[in-house]
Amino acid sequence: MRWFFVRLVVGLVLGGGVLCSCAISVAPESRALPATGQTQCYDRFGNVIACGSADYPGQDGFYQAGCPTAGRFTDNGDGTVTDNRTGLMWQKKTALGTYMWQEALKYCENLSLAGHDDWRLPNVRELQSIVDYGRRNPSIDPVFGAVSSFYWSSSTYVHYPPYAWIVSFHYGYVGGHDKTFGHYVRAVRRGS
Repeated sequence: MRWFFVRLVVGLVLGGGVLCSCAISVAPESRALPATGQTQCYDRFGNVIACGSADYPGQDGFYQAGCPTAGRFTDNGDGTVTDNRTGLMWQKKTALGTYMWQEALKYCENLSLAGHDDWRLPNVRELQSIVDYGRRNPSIDPVFGAVSSFYWSSSTYVHYPPYAWIVSFHYGYVGGHDKTFGHYVRAVRRGS
């Protein structure tokens, strides 16, 4: 995959100085999004049908858009998994037990694993990016050790701030939940 780097300079010229300079990287096309993992198509009753059906055209299982899931994850052999698409490094196994949201944040911030101490609780988009909608119970690549349940994200549910976004690795549901409930945790860090 080819990445394009664009240097954007925004400036206010005062005596020849530039106020701000930042770099932006852009992934071409939508291939940067992970595929959902769905390979089958269904009718309105939930029956598996041919993906070329004229009655139910354009399903995810037909197009299978996004980067393929095959070879996407690398087990690093040290308790971590690297997502070769996003570059994120994940804690391979689910943290033991359940945590309230604040505890989950602290667990990840204090985690030291595989020689790294810059772990954090993933945001909702990061966490949802490893859901495999072609699997269920758990809905995640088998390279991960997962509990088929809800996992915390670091993202507050802004519509109702006492809630945070959660992702279910039972069937891929994403929604908000009370921060005082106990859910599972998987830490993430920017890969090296």
